[in-house]
Amino acid sequence: MRALVRGVSPSLDGLDIERVPGDLFAPSLSWAMQGCDAVFHVAAFYSLWRRDRAEVMRVNVEGTRLVLNAARRAGVPRVVHTSSVAAIGVRAGGEPATEAYQSAPADLVGAYKRSKYEAERTVAHAVAGGQDVVIVNPTTPIGPWDAKPTPTGEIVVRFCTGRMPAYMDTGLNIVDVRDVAAGHIAAYERGRTGERYILGNENMTLRALLERLAAITGRPAPTVRLPPLVGLAYAAVGEFALGPLGFRPDVPLDGVRMAKQRMYYDAAKATAILGFTPAPVTRALSDAVTWFQEHGYLDAHFRET
Repeated sequence: MRALVRGVSPSLDGLDIERVPGDLFAPSLSWAMQGCDAVFHVAAFYSLWRRDRAEVMRVNVEGTRLVLNAARRAGVPRVVHTSSVAAIGVRAGGEPATEAYQSAPADLVGAYKRSKYEAERTVAHAVAGGQDVVIVNPTTPIGPWDAKPTPTGEIVVRFCTGRMPAYMDTGLNIVDVRDVAAGHIAAYERGRTGERYILGNENMTLRALLERLAAITGRPAPTVRLPPLVGLAYAAVGEFALGPLGFRPDVPLDGVRMAKQRMYYDAAKATAILGFTPAPVTRALSDAVTWFQEHGYLDAHFRET
């Protein structure tokens, strides 16, 4: 097994993986794929900050094109492209969306969602040209080894450190990140060329998610529901006033805009075709809390029951 890495990549420590230094834009990308049976294109720039919009598009769209081209030149038989339900969009009224649904591109909130949609269009072009590519669309992964952390992991960290006094009335589909990894393997083995597979599990409101974390940690869940306009105003001040001064805003504006929707999905297709059987979400949340605690992300006052 071989992994393209930037920097030291401590998450790979202890694993039997050959590390190849580089990135999506390295001239040696095709060389790094020589002899591979498959390429799993999991690299992406996951940011909701407006200041990152250009880089999000460059990495997620142009980077995908370069990966596909490199895999073709290297003669790799199959590519599994990690997209996101962000590319699919959301259905009105909070109805769970399937792989067959597609929001109008103009309705996709923020550069990240648009970048994942455009990357899938790049995949479709490659498939039309005869390349074997399968698409997986994870929902909201949670679990250990979220080193950055991702915006999802930040919800856990903020809750555990007492920095989430209120919540917004939104909904997410949560899935264990380890099940997402297993879904990638299943997509390689059993996925159909050019098709999408949603890798998700439980649809829940943000309030329900925080209550689940409260049961795990012993910390109280916030009871104050934040009106959308208040959240938008707070995020706008952070991005447009404090951001240019060098401060990192607490909440991204696009994140608040997304939170006005219930982002629910149905993974029945992956279950039927790939044999995707995700584990209970509570385990993933508990393991995420433990990992963040053990790796110094939580303050000294954190207490896990």
